[in-house]
This record gives sequence, C-alpha cells and structure tokens, in this order.
Amino acid sequence: MKVTKQKGTRDIYLDDIKIWQFVERNIREIANAYNLNEIRTPVFEATELFSRGVGEETDVVNKEMYTFLDKGGRSITLRPELTAGVVRSYIENGFDSYISPIKFWYMGNMYRYEKMQKGRFREFTQFGVEIFGSDSYLADVESILISYNLYKKLGILDKITLSINSIGCSECRAQYIKKLKDYIRPNLDKMCDTCKIRFDKNPLRMLDCKEERCKSILDNAPMITDNLCKECSDDFENLKEALNKASIPYVVDKRIVRGLDYYNKTVYEYVSNEYGIATGGGGRYDTLVETLGGNHVPAVGFGLGMDRIVMLLKESGFVNSATNDVDIYFILLNKEAHLNYLSLIFDLRNNGVNVDFDISNKSFKAQLKYANKINARFVCIIGEDEIKNNIGILKNMDTGEQINITLDLNNVLNNIK
Repeated sequence: MKVTKQKGTRDIYLDDIKIWQFVERNIREIANAYNLNEIRTPVFEATELFSRGVGEETDVVNKEMYTFLDKGGRSITLRPELTAGVVRSYIENGFDSYISPIKFWYMGNMYRYEKMQKGRFREFTQFGVEIFGSDSYLADVESILISYNLYKKLGILDKITLSINSIGCSECRAQYIKKLKDYIRPNLDKMCDTCKIRFDKNPLRMLDCKEERCKSILDNAPMITDNLCKECSDDFENLKEALNKASIPYVVDKRIVRGLDYYNKTVYEYVSNEYGIATGGGGRYDTLVETLGGNHVPAVGFGLGMDRIVMLLKESGFVNSATNDVDIYFILLNKEAHLNYLSLIFDLRNNGVNVDFDISNKSFKAQLKYANKINARFVCIIGEDEIKNNIGILKNMDTGEQINITLDLNNVLNNIK
C-alpha cells in the first residue's frame, strides 16, 4: 500500500520553496534591522507549559493539541504556538538578568489538530517576535512596526488590514466582564453551545464567535474600550497616536480579543482583505512570565502565519518573480570535457555563479531542452573541437546569440554579466 502524507501537512518544493526562501530571507533582514536575537526552542514541551501558559479553557488546549505520553510516562505536547516556549526559555536561562528590554525572534513549525480551511494546516509555520522588559506602549509600537514592515517589504500591504484593540488590564477587564455577562444573560439560551460554555469560563471569547446568531446578539454588547481604566485608556490612545505619526493605517476592531488567555491591554491582528482570515496577530502579555514561574516581566509579541503569507504572495502572481534562474548551463559533450572543466564549474560556483551541467548522459538536444526548462540565462557548449582550443560556444538563451569565448574564469565571468 502506498504511504501518503498526513492530512493537514504538505510537501514544499520547486517554485513554492523559492517563495518560502524569499520570505525567509526578508524575515532575516527585518530581524537584523530591528536588532532582534534569534531563539530556537524544542518542538515538543511539557504539556503543562501550554495548559498553564495558553489557558486550559482555550480551544488550543481543549481541542487542538497533539499530546502523548513519552516512554517515561511524561505528558508531552508538540508546540501549538511558540510564545509559551520562549517564555519558558526566558525564565529557565535567566534572561531577566541580561540587558532589558531584550527582543527575540523565531521561525518554526507549530502543530494544531484544526479543521482544515484555506491557508490553514495542522503543521504550520510561524515567524514571531517576543519583546521582554518594557511596559511602555512604545514596545507595542515596535512590535507592530516589525510585523507591518515585513508585509511592506514583501509587497503585500494592499492584501491585508491591521486591526487593533485593547482588552485592558485585569482590573478594568473584570469590571467589563461583569457588564458583558449582564448584557448576555437574558439571551444566553439562544446562543451556541460553545458560547454557553464560555459564558462562565471565558466570556471575552464570546465576542470572537463566528456563529451568526451569536454575532447578532452581541452586536450591541458593551465594548471594553468604553470601560478601560485611565492607564489602559492612555496607553491605547498613545498607541494610536504613534501609529498615526508613523503613517501606519489601522482600524479599531472592538471585537478582537485573540484566542489565547495570556493577553492584556493591546491586541492586534492582520486580516486578509479578500478572505477575511487572520494572517497574523499579537499583543501584550504582562503576566505570562510570572504565571510560568518567573519574576514579573512585562512583554509583548506577535506571530505571523508564513503559510498564509506565501498563499498571498502566490495569489498576487509572485511565483515567476521568485524563481532562482541558472546563470549558465554547461553542455559537456564527452568524458574529456567533463574532466577538463569540472574545476572551472567549481570556481564559478565559488564566485557566486549559479551553474548546472548534465549528470545523466542526456543527448545534446535533450540538454538544450533541459537548460531551457531550468531558465538558464546562458549555455556553454564544449565538445572535442572546443577542448583542443580551450574555447566554448556561449549561447544567450534570451536572444539566441552565440559567441566563442576562452574558457578561463575571469573571461566567463565577464561574458555572463
């Protein structure tokens, strides 16, 4: 029986992998420009890390985690997100004694047993940033600047909308939740089963319900931004003023609460204009380090779904511009040509030239066809007569022009510029 890939996973290759590499290169450039420190954490962690950090009442923990017992009987979970893992590393490695604030970035695969939909996989990849040690709204601004500028650098700002909100601190949020429950209670019996559970365990998440009957009931619900304390309100106003000054367009969406329990104050999402799905998001989480056993350390961060970013790039016609064409393809017509000019090919590659040649004994005609398929800019033909005179026939594959060139490194380099 043929073995196939698991549902919710995919193979990435050829043109698609080139788009992924393009995104990854731009992420690394952004990370360098913003003085971010790369961090890599394990793919699996103790299950307790996520139940405590993400929240036992979240869909992620309740429904979506890949959890198993290892051979030592320990409960292990493939990471469904990376913030909790970075916080665990921050505490375990004593980063609170380092410089503050400290900014980390990561790229990595996550795992959630989710319902499949456009741009959503069970194994997915995120780029994320976590900033520790600042309780200023300026750290929130920095977080948004990093993520926004990546979208700008990739050329897909017109594909997404930045939506922001504030869900307040623990004090003003507690007062707001009481008002929200008072408003909902008379209509609770008309709402979906999930909302009925959330009413007692996590009523804020009801605002994020996608069921039409629930959304209609919540249309006129009190909004948390109208119930913020002075500190939270000032922070939110300062954030909006800074975004305006930086010419970063946004909308205030008072229903954004994010799906993880650790958020407070600023929350935000990037949403696809065409599909209405989130391509990334983040916010502030000032209590998570303490929740997981560390000192009180304010923090803010985000995660962007790279799968959905690649999807937007592909659908904007980016595939062709992401190709990594071969600079020169050598057609070596006999054994002597291979033996005499492998060193030239080696030297060209060491000088940053993308070089390929036949390794499967194709005919001359088949090699020309192959060179065309791999988008070779030039073909260099070397046969018995060419070896005698140390020359090659260099063909420009765009114009069809052919010239004879001497086969030394500098001369080849000059002719393929």
